[in-house]
Amino acid sequence: MVVAFKVTGAEHGEWAVLRVSGELDLVTSPVLRQGIHDVVADGRHRLVLDLSEVWFCDSSGVGVLIAARRLIRSCRGSLRLVLPARGAADGSHVNRVMGALGVRRLFDVYPDAEAALATEAGPLSA
Repeated sequence: MVVAFKVTGAEHGEWAVLRVSGELDLVTSPVLRQGIHDVVADGRHRLVLDLSEVWFCDSSGVGVLIAARRLIRSCRGSLRLVLPARGAADGSHVNRVMGALGVRRLFDVYPDAEAALATEAGPLSA
């Protein structure tokens, strides 16, 4: 079975949203990195990364997320991650990898895109 990796972009008011699906690994992470850089180069400094369709993430994928956080913060922007609401409970791979590496607490994590895009939304606790 071949699962395509895809990054699609959309705009929602002041937020740019990148929806990511497939495996986020050494081979595919440069695609996400480029997508993030393109958003920032377009002057968008509020970014939601929707990772709800990512079913595998290795350390290189996590490295892209950390680099995105650093880039957005350097622009005085805001980065929000969408991980499935049931992710931590059902053993979501992205949650497990981020938790094992001790980096999940560095991010504002939301259960779905609607919550991440809400003006008054607060992040989930790590």
